[in-house]
Amino acid sequence: VILTESGGGLVQAGGSLRLSCRASENNYAMGWFRQAPGKEREFVAAITQSGAYTYYSDSVKGRFTVSRDNVKNTAYLQMSVLKAEDTAVYYCATYPTGRYIDAGAWLYWGPGTQVTVSS
Repeated sequence: VILTESGGGLVQAGGSLRLSCRASENNYAMGWFRQAPGKEREFVAAITQSGAYTYYSDSVKGRFTVSRDNVKNTAYLQMSVLKAEDTAVYYCATYPTGRYIDAGAWLYWGPGTQVTVSS
């Protein structure tokens, strides 16, 4: 499965961005992770294959929304009320084999897209 993220960039604190992740196939749950310099990759959000269930980390709950369009084979991460601590490379992933929050459980990854929030 090939994943390609887009939509990253530079935004001021309090602003919004929408990330997209296009997949070569959409038969699995999709997840979003992020990694800041010097830190481990951390779970951000996930959505089941049908889109019926979504999951979020406590740090983004209420500010980020994950969705998907299975006709377009694309998942989205709408990010609002961005904070400086949201600055990171954001990755999408698919084909989870274990707990969604575990980066090691996901088999396929995109190359990542940089999100920088200026304060």
